[in-house]
This record gives sequence, structure tokens and C-alpha cells, in this order.
Amino acid sequence: MSTTHQSERLSISRDAPALYRAHVALDRAVRESALDRGILELVKVRASQINGCAYCIDMHTRDAIAAGETERRLFALSAWRESPLFTDRERAALALTDAMTRIADAGVPDDAYAAAAGAFEREELGALLYAIAVINSWNRLAVASGAVFEPPA
Repeated sequence: MSTTHQSERLSISRDAPALYRAHVALDRAVRESALDRGILELVKVRASQINGCAYCIDMHTRDAIAAGETERRLFALSAWRESPLFTDRERAALALTDAMTRIADAGVPDDAYAAAAGAFEREELGALLYAIAVINSWNRLAVASGAVFEPPA
């Protein structure tokens, strides 16, 4: 089996600039959508946890804290089902995030979709679906390209 060293991997922004800009534009549209910013940040961190994307976990936990999220809730996020720290609306978003991120396991169960559809208006639900899809694509790109998050000194 052949392995590629991290230094040999491409930079998605430098080596595929037009596609990267298009992806950034979709990400911006999700950020500017009707979806609550706090829920958006939880979705980003949760999908990144499931996907094992260290780059995105680091970046999005920092973003979540900057947006007012508490460290305590971020620490509990990986066990959100057992934690009393999340609202019903957040739980619906997180259940849908888990299902869509692990879509190969069981698809998106009707109960997960129904809970989200009951908790969000249609425009918000559409934005939530896109938010989950976009963070999953960012995770896959970051992991595949060997991205390392290095915050400014």
C-alpha cells in the first residue's frame, strides 16, 4: 500500500482555486441563511467530531466560543444525547447532523428528519440540511488534503 506524505498533498485553495471559491461561496450562503448561528456552530463542531477532522474541530470550536458558545457545552457535545445541556431544537439539529454525517449506516431515519422538520421552519430546515452537507464536504476535503489548522500567533 502506498502512502502519501502530508507535504505532497495538494492545497485545495491554491491548487483548485475556482472550486475552492465556489465552495466558500456556498459556505457563506449557509452562514447568511435563516439558520441560527449557535445551531450552525454546534452542527459544524459535531459533524467534524464524527468525521475526525482535527482541522475543523479546532477552527469551529474557536468560532463557536467567539459566537458565545460555552466550553462546557462544547465539552459535552460528543455525548449530546445524554447531556441535559442542549435544547430540544438543538437536539433535533444534532440528530439530523449525526444521521446525515453517518448516512451510509442507516440513511436518514424518518424520526430524525421529522424531529428537525417539527423544530424548524421550512427555510431554516433547508439551511440546516445545507449546513450539514457543507461541513461534511469541508471535513472530507480537509482530511483528504491533510489540512492543519494553525491559528495566528
